[in-house]
Amino acid sequence: MSSLLKPIESISTQYEEEMIKLSDRIWEIPETRFKEFESVKLQTTYLKEAGFEIEMGIGGIQTAFVAKYGSKGPIIGILGEFDALPGLSQKAGSEVREPLIDGGNGHGCGHNLLGTAGIGAVRLLKDLIDKGEIEGRIHYFGCPAEEGGSGKTFMVREGVFNNVDVALTWHPNSFTSVFNYSSLANYQVYFEFEGIASHAANSPHLGRSALDAVELMNVGVNYLREHVSSSARMHYAVTNTGGLSPNVVQANAEVLYLIRANTIPEVDGIYKRIVKIAEGAAMMTGTKVKVKFDKACSNYIPNDTINKIIYDKLQLVGLPAYNDEEIDYAKKMAKTITPSEFSSAIEEIKTIYEESRVDNLKDTDYPFYPEVVPYQKSTHTMAGSTDVADVSWVVPTSQFFATCFVLGTPLHTWQLVSQGKTGLAHKGMLYASKVLALTAIELLQNPDLIDQAKNELREQTKGGYVNPIPEEVVPNRYG
Repeated sequence: MSSLLKPIESISTQYEEEMIKLSDRIWEIPETRFKEFESVKLQTTYLKEAGFEIEMGIGGIQTAFVAKYGSKGPIIGILGEFDALPGLSQKAGSEVREPLIDGGNGHGCGHNLLGTAGIGAVRLLKDLIDKGEIEGRIHYFGCPAEEGGSGKTFMVREGVFNNVDVALTWHPNSFTSVFNYSSLANYQVYFEFEGIASHAANSPHLGRSALDAVELMNVGVNYLREHVSSSARMHYAVTNTGGLSPNVVQANAEVLYLIRANTIPEVDGIYKRIVKIAEGAAMMTGTKVKVKFDKACSNYIPNDTINKIIYDKLQLVGLPAYNDEEIDYAKKMAKTITPSEFSSAIEEIKTIYEESRVDNLKDTDYPFYPEVVPYQKSTHTMAGSTDVADVSWVVPTSQFFATCFVLGTPLHTWQLVSQGKTGLAHKGMLYASKVLALTAIELLQNPDLIDQAKNELREQTKGGYVNPIPEEVVPNRYG
């Protein structure tokens, strides 16, 4: 297998500038969930010119697509993301907070890198197919709205991945490892209250405050926290307070809830209790409540068979090396990371591999984690969620983290946006592209491994899979 590392390195060198340019351009036009039209255009134009067959609007989502190449053999799907986050606009390469646009969007989760590495991987694989080095079919799935939209879950619901044999993906991070644990399932739901407007001083008795209902609901849910499992999470944002005039009884108000727990049945149980709290708040205030289901995703199922292959490739390719200028910038960025943020990253590494040599970091000022975190099967569950999870229920799926930022850089922060268009991020992205390609090659050359991965998934999903998004819910309906 290592015999193809040199060809992969050689082919990758041909496309490095193109990949960096594509990633940087997506960074420059940060688009949020289900609105990634320019980012999709950039990717599909590049892939079409490279010889891929493009299908647009898959799964009923305008910004979802698949790029296909190859005519026979197993189908390896590589999942790409490219959506940004609101409120994280930031100048690139700056070690201070400098928004480019006040309140603007920013790639605070590195998805400009995530999708581009997948495109780089399928480009490398295409060249090897053309040369007769490998045989198989490669599909790059452009997956929108991972952030708050569960684009992949909608795509799974519509059967987009039904014919895929294996799915691979990765995520930028501040260390390199296999993604070896589960994730929290979730529901995201709007609660819209309707009341009666009135003059708050002259005739308050005639009004029925929707904002009161929202506040009472939130109080009720906060009391509920003591009576759910310790791993469950309930987050909310008041999306409509009913206006800016305190002398008007607010006739309309809305709150958005994100409910997380270990599995969908547990999430559903908590959700039903929250609905009752919302109905109680409406009764107390004489208002009406409308529940609008927005999106959901399941818990992730790691695949040990593929994880072992990925771990081998992470080591085979070798971590990126940085020049003096990059190291100097990284050290400046490291000073913006708080001790608690740094400790949080260390604890995450320990979750992945309990015996990681993290104590050695105390004796060095090197701003990166110095090795690939060793791989072991894990029973842990991460506190976050991912819509990759629903793909993992229907297709053997594996993913990994690759170092693109200084150690301790938290996701969804200006620091991450700042680093996302620098040599640090570019090197991590190109590294990830090679790992994805080499993993796909191993699977294509050893189809028994694909069968083994499928058997593993069948054992893990004996209870069956039910997509958590109701059929009547439309992507971006309320986004």
